[in-house]
Amino acid sequence: MQLRRLGQTDIHVSSVAMGCWPITGITTLDAIREESVKTIEAAIDNGINFLDTAYAYGIEGESEQMIGEVIKACRDKIVIATKGGIHRVGKGQDYDATPETLRRECDESLQRLNTDRVELYYLHAPDPKVSITESAGAIAELIAAGKVLSAGASNLNLEQLQEFHAVCPITAVQPHFNMLQQEIERDIAPWCRANQISLCVYWPLMKGLLAGKLSRDHKFDPADGRAKYPMFQGEEWQKNQDFIDDLKTIAAEQDLTVAQLVIAWTIAQPGITSALCGAKRDWQIRETAEAMSVELEQETLNKIAESLKRRGPAASRGAV
Repeated sequence: MQLRRLGQTDIHVSSVAMGCWPITGITTLDAIREESVKTIEAAIDNGINFLDTAYAYGIEGESEQMIGEVIKACRDKIVIATKGGIHRVGKGQDYDATPETLRRECDESLQRLNTDRVELYYLHAPDPKVSITESAGAIAELIAAGKVLSAGASNLNLEQLQEFHAVCPITAVQPHFNMLQQEIERDIAPWCRANQISLCVYWPLMKGLLAGKLSRDHKFDPADGRAKYPMFQGEEWQKNQDFIDDLKTIAAEQDLTVAQLVIAWTIAQPGITSALCGAKRDWQIRETAEAMSVELEQETLNKIAESLKRRGPAASRGAV
C-alpha cells in the first residue's frame, strides 16, 4: 500500500481515511466509547494513517478526545484533519465561521487532540453570515501561526471554493461522493484536478447503503437518521437494492465484500486522494482498510459501469 500526496504538500495519507463522526453516536445508534476507541486503534493497526474529525463531532468534542487518547504514542505517524465553523447546540448545530470563532475552535480542538498542530484544517461549511474571504483569512492566520499545516474546505460550491482559494490556497476539498452521487464531476472535481487539490470524499458507502448489508426489507429504527434520505425510501430504495444485487455478484467474482469493491472503485477514481470510511466497530474499519490493497481490473470496472447505467440517475443528496 502506497501513501498518497495531500495536495501539493509534503504530507502523505492513506487512500482510506477513518471518518470519526459515527464513533460519537450523534447520528448513529449503538455507539459505545470503548468500542469506538478500539475502532480508532484498529484503523491505525490496519494501515490507515489519516483520521478525519471535526469540532462538532460530539456534543462535547468526544471524537477529538478519543483520537487524542489513541495517538499519544504514535502522533508523528498520524495525519489529523479536523474542522471548524460548526458547533453543537443541544442535538442540533449552528454555523459560525467568524475569524474569532475559527481561532477559538482550532485552539480547543488542539487541546482535545492533545497536539500542537493539525495537518489539515477545514472550513466545515460556509456561514451565511460571514464572507468566505473572512473565514479563509482566519485559516491562513492559523497556518502562519503553525497550528495548522494546510487548509481545506468542506461543503462549499465551486464559486465559494475559488473565493477561498484566492485568499488561502486549498490543499484538500471534502465533498460527498459515491457510486450513486457523482455530482462533483460536473465542476468541483475537474477544478480540483486542474489545481492539484486533493479530493477527500465522504459518504463513499452512502451511510452504509453501499456496504451491501441492509436487506431489501430492512426496517429502520425511528431514531436512525438514514430513513430521512431519499436513497433509503420507496422506489429509490428498490432501485438501489437491485444495484447492490449486481455489486454482490461482481464482488463475489473478485473474492471481495461489497464494501471493499465499492471503496476500491472510489479510490481508483481520478483526483480522489482518500475516501472517508466511517466506522464504530473495529471489524468495519478493518474491512474497508483492506480495499487499499485492491486494484480492480478494467473488466471489473466495466461491469460496474454497466450496472450503474442500468441503475440510472439516483436521488439528489436530500437531507443533511
